[in-house]
Amino acid sequence: MAGRLRRLGGVAFRQQKWKSSVSTQAKMPPCNFVPEKYESYPYERIQKIREQNIAPSLRTYYKKPLLLHQGHMQWLFDHEGRRYLDLFAGIVTVSVGHCHPKVTMATQKQLARLWHTTNIYMYPAIHEYAEKLTSLFPDPLKVVYFTNSGSEANDLAMFMARLHTRNFDIICLRQCYLMFFVVHGEAAIVEILQCKLFENAAVLKGVNGAVQYPRNFLKEAYQLIRERGGLCISDEVQTGFGRTGSHFWGFQTHGVVPDIVTLAKGIGNGFPMAAVVTTKEIASSLAQNLHFNTFGGNPLACVVGAAVLDAIEEDGLQKNSEDVGTYMLLELAKLRDPFEIVGDVRGKGLMIGVEMVTDKDSRRPLPAEEINQIWEDCKDMGVLIGRGGLYSQTFRIKPPMCITKRDVDFAVEVLHTALQRHVARATAK
Repeated sequence: MAGRLRRLGGVAFRQQKWKSSVSTQAKMPPCNFVPEKYESYPYERIQKIREQNIAPSLRTYYKKPLLLHQGHMQWLFDHEGRRYLDLFAGIVTVSVGHCHPKVTMATQKQLARLWHTTNIYMYPAIHEYAEKLTSLFPDPLKVVYFTNSGSEANDLAMFMARLHTRNFDIICLRQCYLMFFVVHGEAAIVEILQCKLFENAAVLKGVNGAVQYPRNFLKEAYQLIRERGGLCISDEVQTGFGRTGSHFWGFQTHGVVPDIVTLAKGIGNGFPMAAVVTTKEIASSLAQNLHFNTFGGNPLACVVGAAVLDAIEEDGLQKNSEDVGTYMLLELAKLRDPFEIVGDVRGKGLMIGVEMVTDKDSRRPLPAEEINQIWEDCKDMGVLIGRGGLYSQTFRIKPPMCITKRDVDFAVEVLHTALQRHVARATAK
């Protein structure tokens, strides 16, 4: 307790030097986009419909949920016309920017031509997109199956793996979306893979507060799995499409080639689409069974996906993810020393986590009510960020890949001010 009080005292001393800036408002970068006038239901009616007609499991963020009306690149606008810097990108889904002009134009053009026909027929869009997408993968990952969501893609990937290996078990990491059998680190995965019970299992990697794998972890895990006849599945739902900066796919940063890759979120910049990419051999196992998807790879989805790939290349968004992401990581890292509650700043490219703790020695998660207030303060100052981690103690910063360094300066200043306000509240108690 004494150590805790001394640390708080040290923070309070620093707070005196910052006192004059705590109440200042960070200046939001300019934006020449003017949103349309909001003309739908009043906020109160929207809220009532939410309470009465939408399933309560669909939770909202913030004490007073935002009523968003329009988006433009890295910006969102609420029903009152207030602008927000979106650092969560619709849960890491808006890859090239809200309503990106190129994607919007391609979508509108296809809407006037053909919305939907099932993939039992041939149409240009699915073939053009399949060729374009698979060209970005190393051999032998050259066969794609289109789906509608990441969850569906992962289900299909597991189905494929089980058909091909004739085994049922899946090994994954804690806090991923699949929880059949969970291990908690490299030592555990080695131990489990040495058990005959889990021979021929598959590994699916997930994301938990922007935690990176230890060096050589995937190489060794892949080797252990394949020695036992298993398949390796890489979930690129969040890490794919250049977001990590250095590579187009997350698995490439580890020098491995998986057997199956799942894609979603950024693949369609918010359009509901996903895909599973695998080898011809594994895909053939699925062909022996009846598995059909009515909407997967429909003309509109494929045109959107192709336009997203074009935008990533033409706008240089993978390079932007590396440059701006590194800049943001370094700027956020500067918050660790002055603030005891900033336990870690980590990430790669535009996938960053800021972990909030009670103190750096214990690394205990900061209480939820304190994290919530910091989170609310950021929103009130015009910055939207996500939450993650086992105890929801990590701020997830994964913006549209078109974000600029000027936006980063604004976001870091906002978070800095929110942290100062937290310190002021803590020392005032």
